[in-house]
Amino acid sequence: MKQIALISDSHGKLDNLAIKHLADVDEIWHAGDIGGLPVVDQIQQIAPLRAVYGNIDDHQVRATTKEFQIFEVEGIKVVMTHIGGYPKRYYKGIGPLLTKEKPNLFISGHSHILKVIPDTSKGLLHMNPGAIGKHGFHKIRTLLKFDIDNGEIKNLRVIELGPRGKLVE
Repeated sequence: MKQIALISDSHGKLDNLAIKHLADVDEIWHAGDIGGLPVVDQIQQIAPLRAVYGNIDDHQVRATTKEFQIFEVEGIKVVMTHIGGYPKRYYKGIGPLLTKEKPNLFISGHSHILKVIPDTSKGLLHMNPGAIGKHGFHKIRTLLKFDIDNGEIKNLRVIELGPRGKLVE
C-alpha cells in the first residue's frame, strides 16, 4: 500500500500547514505550476516526488520535470500532466493519449478547481487536486490524499487548507 498526496499549482510557495499535511505520505505527486526549484527541493525533503511542469514553470523546473508522467504504482497506471481538461472536454491531444496508454487514473492541474470525475468511456478516474498555493482565482487551497492498494484507489480525502490569501508560516 502507498499513501499519496496529490497537489497542484503551488506557484512557488508551500506554507507550514501544507507541509504538515504532506508529512505522512509515501509519495507526493505535483500536477504542475510548481513555481521554482526551491519548492521541488522542499517537497523532496518530505517524501519522494513525481512532478510535471506547468505553464508558469521556468526552464529550471522544466529541466528537472516532464510535461507528462506515465507510471504505475501498486497496480494503478497513472498519466499525469498539467493542462489536461476533464472527461468529455479533454485538452487537445489528451483523449488520444489516454486511449493509447489506458491508465486507471488521469491527473491534471491548471484549473485551480478540485474535481474527481470518473470517465466511464475510457475506464479511468480523473483527479484535479485544485490549488495548494496562494496565487490564482481559487477561494480555498486544497489537496487530495488517497491510498493505492493492490490495484485499488481507497480512502480518498479532500484536504482544505483555508482561504487562498492566507498562508500559515
